[in-house]
Amino acid sequence: MPRRRIDDTKGRQALTAAATELQHLLSGDDTQTGAGGVLTKLGEISPAQLDAALDRPTLLTAARWALEELAERAPGRAVEVRVPPAGAVQILGGTVHRRGTPPAVIEMSMSVWVLLAAGQLSWDEAEGAALLQASGERATLRDLLPLL
Repeated sequence: MPRRRIDDTKGRQALTAAATELQHLLSGDDTQTGAGGVLTKLGEISPAQLDAALDRPTLLTAARWALEELAERAPGRAVEVRVPPAGAVQILGGTVHRRGTPPAVIEMSMSVWVLLAAGQLSWDEAEGAALLQASGERATLRDLLPLL
């Protein structure tokens, strides 16, 4: 398993800060609006626009820490999770991927990843709203999220 590059405390703080900032941008205040409100706003604002509106260093740290945490909790090489430009990790045991496109791939924006990792958006909600792309037999993070 690769050595973690982001300090656990700093990573958790960044994820909490980015998720709070996202919640504020999506709801207009700091209160929990529920997934319905988040999904409505995400339908109006593209994830790329959200990524651009957030503090970039905090967002990158949050997304990268969450990827590291996911890889630590679910080691393996059967599924690749891509969160450009923050990074990508391979997780879950099973078919080993060495070259080319892996058999299962999940890709999403940093903002969507932060919302999922922080528990402010469920896998089913994100998938239903087409906020992520998942292909392959095991391309789901439903049972692995949230990370906080």
